[in-house]
Amino acid sequence: MKICSICKKISGTDNDHLDCLEKRRVELEDGGLKESLAEKLDMQKDPNDIGVEIKAVLEHLTKEKEKTSE
Repeated sequence: MKICSICKKISGTDNDHLDCLEKRRVELEDGGLKESLAEKLDMQKDPNDIGVEIKAVLEHLTKEKEKTSE
């Protein structure tokens, strides 16, 4: 038996819980997506080429990222 390093509960095996590992992987992927979305769309090069809806989404994600950084 071992303590899961993610949820800090007892694990019946000598490894972390599979659902905890999967949850952490998904969270890391989501964080990487938010950080790289503007770069993937090259928003800094020419922001007038992007639709109004996409601009709003990107601005929202950028503000959310800045709030979590503070």
